[in-house]
Amino acid sequence: MNQPNRFQKLVADVKQRISEVSAEEARIEAERGDAVLIDVREESEWREGHAAGARHLSKGVIEVEIEEQVPDVNQPIICYCGGGSRSALVADNLQKMGYSNVRSLGGGLRAWKEAGLPVE
Repeated sequence: MNQPNRFQKLVADVKQRISEVSAEEARIEAERGDAVLIDVREESEWREGHAAGARHLSKGVIEVEIEEQVPDVNQPIICYCGGGSRSALVADNLQKMGYSNVRSLGGGLRAWKEAGLPVE
């Protein structure tokens, strides 16, 4: 059996400090306007398709641009990536920046698609 690599260990550690939501929970909150849905994948991944209604702030720039896009640190935010690892790292960083209601979409866009939810 393969041992987890450093990235996998980092993600496992982070997931102890963040909350995850299901695809259906994320869809409901985003559609109601209760949460901002943010895709943290790379631009090329975003262009290939993303969750309906999502904003794009890639993992490489989100910490720099989040205050402009979401100035209220109490605004609920749901981050997602392809499978849930990068978004977990982002959620942890945003919490460290003072955002109080950040969650990660468990399973990422893959889970969103598997649930049959709309993609643009």
